[in-house]
Amino acid sequence: MKRAVVFLALLVLVSVSFISCGGYSVPKPPSGLYDRVLASQDVSSLTARAGLVIIDAAANEDVLARRPEISAGGAPGLLAISPTRLTLLAFDSSSNQVDIVDTQTEAVAGAVQLPGPTTSMVIPSSANLAYAAVPTVLVTGSAPGAIEVMNLSTGSVSYTIGVPNAQTVVSNSDGSQLLVFSGDSDVVTVVSPTLINISNPVVTVPGFDRPVYAVFNGATAYVLNCGAQCGGTQASVQTLDTSTTPPTVGPSYPVDAATYGLLNGSTLYVAGTSPTNSACTGETTAAPVCGRLDLFDLNSLTVTSSLVITDGYHDRMDMSGNGQLFIGSHTCTSVGNVNNPQGEVRGCLSILNTSTNSIVIPPDNGDVTGLQGFTSRYVEYVAEGGNLRIYDTTQDVLQTVQITLTGQVIDLKAIDFF
Repeated sequence: MKRAVVFLALLVLVSVSFISCGGYSVPKPPSGLYDRVLASQDVSSLTARAGLVIIDAAANEDVLARRPEISAGGAPGLLAISPTRLTLLAFDSSSNQVDIVDTQTEAVAGAVQLPGPTTSMVIPSSANLAYAAVPTVLVTGSAPGAIEVMNLSTGSVSYTIGVPNAQTVVSNSDGSQLLVFSGDSDVVTVVSPTLINISNPVVTVPGFDRPVYAVFNGATAYVLNCGAQCGGTQASVQTLDTSTTPPTVGPSYPVDAATYGLLNGSTLYVAGTSPTNSACTGETTAAPVCGRLDLFDLNSLTVTSSLVITDGYHDRMDMSGNGQLFIGSHTCTSVGNVNNPQGEVRGCLSILNTSTNSIVIPPDNGDVTGLQGFTSRYVEYVAEGGNLRIYDTTQDVLQTVQITLTGQVIDLKAIDFF
């Protein structure tokens, strides 16, 4: 009888805790929110400070948290988040410092000082290691450029792995292999962090055509060759088998242009701006050139569809929960003025309806620097032209409720699973 009473009391406590958390069995964060997005805002003014703004992104909310922004340097921009969503990194371009944010406490837990600026960093696993590509760092006996191995527990750089002009770092699923891409190069550098202090962790693999990015599918990496857009010859998708020693380079398959990609099922979406095939065929626009989105089928290894999108250097993609592919670029052709829309307005954002293969070009201006979709809501958060836009992905238009942030919105990351 006594055991039954104790069990019943425990059950009541657990139930109360579960209900009080709105269906969650974990404590509420300081903001009191469960469906949170962090937006990096890099401008301080009389009315706002630079920092990471907390947004309530729950259904029918889309409002700023009552809690103040998280302080993260003088100009936080690029964000990276761990697979567990427990750790977020924010790069401060004013100091080259990476702030380490604990998303449970909603506070900065430490920082890593980088020797130069970065535009690419990853936290590939739950381990306390992260990686940043720093193209300007001086390396003894080598050309400038390296991958900085950041220890998030100690807030320090553990190792500097020399990779000349390292621009972009991409990790496989468990962080055992990194692919590093350098500007104006025809090689891919494969870094194996587990070999540090054991043997040479770096393998340089030639045979590419200005590679700039890759998408992993198991042990196979689909490398995107930028080709003519980056001073090479032909844009293509090229396989790299990372399970062999050394990694095996496969055939290349031509595409229109290739600077960024996203894999969904057996379709690899590849975007870029071709210097030789940039006509805006099928569109009525004042833009003199347009980009291309190719749908590359991994089963047949062929392009099954090629669509006209906005131009620029494409480096952002995100798939909404209902199959709308958001594609962002920077340094595109801006048309019109969103603040005075008397005619065509066009910027760096394109949206693909994957069901109909139709493209929407929203009437907005500016570079796209952040995209964040959700699995439980049909909305997409977009940072474009320094503004936060919230799109209704059932119609691919701005929803009625919007959030106005003072300053420059740079990047966006959902810090909860929703």
